[in-house]
Amino acid sequence: MERHDDRALAATLMRDFAERTGLTGAEAARRYLWTDAFAVCNFLGLAETALATRLVEQVHAVLGAHRPDDTRHGPLSGLDAAAARRHPTQGGLRIGKPLPERAPGEPPDPRLEWDRDGQYFHYLTRWMHALDQYAQRAGVVDANRWARELARTAVQAFVVVGDGTPRMVWKASIGLDRAQVASMGQHDPLDGLVTCLQLRAHTPPGSGGPTLAPELRTLATLVAGTNLLTDDPLGIGGLLVDAYRLAQLLREKPGDDALLGLLLAAAAGGLHAWLQQRPLARPADERLAFRELGLAIGLSAAARLWRLLEHDHAPIAGQPAVRASLDALIAQVPLARRISSHWSEPGQRTSAAWRAHEDINAVMLATSLAPQGYLDFDRAQATPKQSAAWSR
Repeated sequence: MERHDDRALAATLMRDFAERTGLTGAEAARRYLWTDAFAVCNFLGLAETALATRLVEQVHAVLGAHRPDDTRHGPLSGLDAAAARRHPTQGGLRIGKPLPERAPGEPPDPRLEWDRDGQYFHYLTRWMHALDQYAQRAGVVDANRWARELARTAVQAFVVVGDGTPRMVWKASIGLDRAQVASMGQHDPLDGLVTCLQLRAHTPPGSGGPTLAPELRTLATLVAGTNLLTDDPLGIGGLLVDAYRLAQLLREKPGDDALLGLLLAAAAGGLHAWLQQRPLARPADERLAFRELGLAIGLSAAARLWRLLEHDHAPIAGQPAVRASLDALIAQVPLARRISSHWSEPGQRTSAAWRAHEDINAVMLATSLAPQGYLDFDRAQATPKQSAAWSR
């Protein structure tokens, strides 16, 4: 249950983030896609719809265009200005890393690649989710179409077929014309599948745009061959968030819940393996807050999932393995409070490790304290409208 103090701290963290990154105030705009996706959802959950709108517009203007230090200019899609306003995600969105992307033919440097720009599939899926939440909570129907257009672009660019078997690349170039890191992200197909299911389910009638049927078939094939088990706390949290999103979709339109069971089993096994390492006993400078906070957000999703299944999803009673996984996860839900309380202490936010990732740490701490904007589907009651900024 969200507490008043949690919401107040979340609001303060988000206000400071807005000023620090140029969303408000006099600072130059500094956008980073993963962090901004969580931030849009946080602003929506905190009833700061105007800030959510401003951030969506700024991300599309900054990350939907080539870098200032690039020889290329204009929207990544190559569309003219008017068309780009109608289709701001058609060319994908840059990560927002500080260094230019690796040039064609330039030998890779694994350490340097972390700071090089490009496009990540798992960042794009976070932005798709943020746009859909924006569409639902702010009533901006165009945003769901933008998300579906981004999904189509991303799947076409990141899925490759070599020996006849499809796979995904982890990182693509800014122009989506080549792979920068050819290995596949473990949960990228899953994130894509659940997100595309969400976007399809929430498509406003008559809104046009991709149906995502071919993308869903491709992603389902990829998920079927993926091992989902991980002991990374951010990855475990992602599994739990995906499980909760899937459960909400099943509530809206009942269907096959086999995937839900796989997600819960992988999350329970991974969480057990992570806790065996005694990670929270390490000094603050040896801990990455945003990864732990990703788990805290996931455990909040698990608590919501439990309430949803207990009341609305009777078939769970006939699946003892799924029930056992869920029970194991619910037993660890208090860990979410332990993690968020630790990083809520001002003294814990002065370490070099915190400051090195201040924006992502602060925004994900805010999400862990007030997660409803990120986790919960909430159909807008307002009259659906087009975005003023993008429909002119």
